[in-house]
Amino acid sequence: MFDLAGRCAVVLGGTSGIGQAIAHGLAEAGADVIASSRQQGQVDATAAGIEALGRRTLRLTSDVVDRGSVQALHDAVIASFGKVDILVNSAGITKRVPTLECMDELWGNIMNVNLNGTLRACQIFGKTMLAAGYGRIINIASLATFVAFQEVAAYGASKAAVGALTRSLAVEWAAQGVTVNAIAPGIIPTELNRKILDSPRGRELTMRTPMGRYGTVDELVGAAVYLAAEENAFMTGQILTVDGGYLASGVNQ
Repeated sequence: MFDLAGRCAVVLGGTSGIGQAIAHGLAEAGADVIASSRQQGQVDATAAGIEALGRRTLRLTSDVVDRGSVQALHDAVIASFGKVDILVNSAGITKRVPTLECMDELWGNIMNVNLNGTLRACQIFGKTMLAAGYGRIINIASLATFVAFQEVAAYGASKAAVGALTRSLAVEWAAQGVTVNAIAPGIIPTELNRKILDSPRGRELTMRTPMGRYGTVDELVGAAVYLAAEENAFMTGQILTVDGGYLASGVNQ
């Protein structure tokens, strides 16, 4: 079960952190994987790792804030592979700032990447999946989809909206063979959040996690492969939390 041989996957934001781990995990499960981001050097390095596993890929950059860029990536994948079976939306940004100081430009930038970028990719790749009658879309949500974290209101609002978008698309596309689910990672250090975690906040987050530690990006791979698999045909509109028990916790001591 959960063999992805013969499947074609696209991972946006797939050349660092969570996205890169998922891209490699899908390739290890048998899929051909196109991992794309804005930086050509990161694209090339990730592609080399995918090719080392014996899988096919493309070395193409893209920017989720630019619809034409995402469309060009889609068209190149279709030209080379003839289909897209799996889409992972992992591009994201954040910035810690008091909400009164979060001006329109910063708020708009975070929304444009985290929410609008996810929507663009779902629209562009989802259209092709719907025409084919098959697809697996995996969005990256957050613990902030469910609970608030101090001074990251824009990020929290964007990720709550990603959860709502995931459920909305799942309802719209369920009867046409396309599932839309999300993964909400727990506290996992990446370049996106490392500075925020290197603070008293990081110690508090560890204390609130029943496992008493941060997670690793590799601990998300199993959930991604499960959601991407053909066997996952009757699950849609769900947000899987991989969080060491964080959301289940009340008092830990």
